[in-house]
Amino acid sequence: MSRIRLDAAGRFWDGGELVRHEGVRDALATWIKKHPDDGRYILENGYDWLYLEVEDTPCFVTAVRGGPPEMDLVLLGNQVEPAPLTGWTLRPDGSLTVLVRGGALEARLLPSAQSELGPWLVEHEGGYALRIRDQLVPITGPDGRR
Repeated sequence: MSRIRLDAAGRFWDGGELVRHEGVRDALATWIKKHPDDGRYILENGYDWLYLEVEDTPCFVTAVRGGPPEMDLVLLGNQVEPAPLTGWTLRPDGSLTVLVRGGALEARLLPSAQSELGPWLVEHEGGYALRIRDQLVPITGPDGRR
């Protein structure tokens, strides 16, 4: 069993100790993948791997950058990628998730990042959507409906 855990607030723990070194935290965040055989989360650095305990989502959006219609997502670990045009879901608790890394992993927007979505947010068909790169991107509920 792994000693490394990613909690629901996006913090890494090694055993019972919080990982405080920024470089180590950023590296861990970039190494998250799914094991090809069992689908469990792992940390893989190109040389070695180990299972990672994940409490919520394996990735976190820490900031939203750009200006409409362009949008980039800043992920934990300072990885930046263009906002996807699919995979946005509003959870029952009001938090928003999106599929990142080419749809491979789910990321939860931290409250500060979620609050930055205002310029892209529009009402659409009784729900909400984001206008990204001139496309209307629906935000679905956890049941897949708008």
